[in-house]
Parts: sequence; structure tokens; C-alpha cells
Amino acid sequence: MTWQHKAVRKFPHIVCMIFMLCSCGPSRYEPIRNVYRPAAPVIQGSHRVQPGDTLYSIAWRYNRDHEELARSNGISAPYRIYPGQLISLEPRARSAANSASAPASSPTRKSQTRYKKSQNDTKPVQEKVANQRDKKVSMIWQWPVTGPVIESYSLAGRINKGIDLAGRHGEPVHSAADGRVVYSGEGLVGYGNLVIIKHNDRYLSAYAHNSRILVNEGQSVKAGQKIAEIGSTGTSRDKLHFEIRRDGKPVNPMQYLPKR
Repeated sequence: MTWQHKAVRKFPHIVCMIFMLCSCGPSRYEPIRNVYRPAAPVIQGSHRVQPGDTLYSIAWRYNRDHEELARSNGISAPYRIYPGQLISLEPRARSAANSASAPASSPTRKSQTRYKKSQNDTKPVQEKVANQRDKKVSMIWQWPVTGPVIESYSLAGRINKGIDLAGRHGEPVHSAADGRVVYSGEGLVGYGNLVIIKHNDRYLSAYAHNSRILVNEGQSVKAGQKIAEIGSTGTSRDKLHFEIRRDGKPVNPMQYLPKR
């Protein structure tokens, strides 16, 4: 008889207690809660492009607007990047932009008057452009799945940059609005199989933890179109994690989705 068997026979209550303590330890299937942190944009350091990365997925990872990140790195549309490329996360210095636009010498009173007049002349044009931009982004959203909300949006305490919706494995995931797929893959840790859709110049939406992805990058999709199937990739249970970003910043999807 081994010493283990003797210990079980002599101290059964102690062995049982040890077993219970061990079984209560953390599970390797526990979801990673800090993958949605931090909520603030990352504006320091850099990112080395990995295979599968897109500028949109990099901007998503660091809570940045993709257009602003492209401008800071001198990348023009359609925003092609390459493995090994270094993407700076530091915004372009405002001081450099200000000094470049400032006059070389102190203007005379006449030139100051002309300068002020030109500013006033462009103001109505700027307001008109801003109004047209707001009209362009006005859109109708719809629920991506039929399941109830099981975890709400929160940027304080237990951070969640979107909402989590219950569902069964294999149930359809639908695009919440018309748009174009700008990311389709599993390169963002904690999101599992992820789809990101660009809807217009300001809004993006994301659909995470899918078991299957049914769309490709560059593909146009319609509101209500099936784009994936519910799964548990990157998490511990079948569900959909859904996010909406406005100008690169997470917003509460409940403020955009229709009331049920």
C-alpha cells in the first residue's frame, strides 16, 4: 500500500478538504476581462504590423480613429499597410502644424484685416460642410442578434466597450447597418473571430466571439445580412460581443439600437 492510500484511509476528511480547495481554483477557461481595457485612446509608443492586421484593426485595438491614425503616419486611402511596418501611435504634433500655418513675420494692420476677413468668409462654408457631414452619418441601426443583453456597456469599473448578447452556438449574426467589411479575422486578443464593419466616415461596428465568419475584408454588406454565427472564441460561453465606435471612440450601442 502506497503512502497516498494510507493517507486517504487515515485522514479522509483532510484529503477531501484539499481536493475541494484545489477544485475551486481559477479555471483556464475563465474569460479575459482586461481585454477591453483601457477605455482611453493610446497616444504613445508604436505598433509593429503583424500578418492579418489592417489599419482599422490597429486603430480599434488602441481606441483611435483610423483616419487620424492614417494622417499621423502619412498613409493615404485605401490605407494599405504591410507586415513589419511600424505604425506610430503618437499624434502629429500640433505645434508643428501651427508653426507651418503661421505667417513668417508679424502682419501689418492691413494684412490682419484681410486675414480676419478670409476667416469670416470661410466660416459659413465650414458650417455647411459640417452640416452635410452630420446628415451623411445619420443612419438607422438594428439589433445584430435576437438574444437579450447579458452584460452592459461600461467605461468605469468593470470596463466593457460594448454590450454582450446571449445566443446559442451557430445562431446567425447580422450586420447592424449597411457598410463594408474592413476586418475579418482573429488577430485581436480577447475578441476571438471578429468582424469590423465601416458604415461611413464616422461609424464602425464590431462583432466578436463568432464560431464562423461568413464575410471577407472589402465586401459590402446590407443591414440585416448574415455575416457570422455565434460562438465562444476568445471567451468562455456562446455569446456575441457587439461594439459601435464613433470617430474611433466606443459609444453605448443601446443609445443607437431601437427599443425592443
